[in-house]
Amino acid sequence: MLTFLKAQLAAIIGSIADFLIYALLVQLTGHSPAMVSLATAEGAVCGGIVNFIIARKWVFNEGQGSTTVQVARYILVWTGSILLNAAGMYLLTYFTPVHYIIARILVSILVGVFYNYFLQKRFVFK
Repeated sequence: MLTFLKAQLAAIIGSIADFLIYALLVQLTGHSPAMVSLATAEGAVCGGIVNFIIARKWVFNEGQGSTTVQVARYILVWTGSILLNAAGMYLLTYFTPVHYIIARILVSILVGVFYNYFLQKRFVFK
């Protein structure tokens, strides 16, 4: 349970970086579904880097493992996460009247809990 809680804290910190970049880009480029999806992906890149560093060193204590293998595995999981987040944002902002910030929070939580955590624990940092 402690690992799960630490992973969620790392995800929150990564999400803060992600959301800051995302919100800045949406404000600069507009609220169209395409721009929201692109900003989602770009924010995820920044948040993913922050999350990897924290997860590797603190959450899963894998600082001694092969960085190259972990980065390669993380990139695979991260790519899936970016695609799921971008697709979720497109679907919610295109087909529903949900505000883009609320949509971003909902999609992020669902992908983070049901996809990212389990794959990081069982595949990336095993």
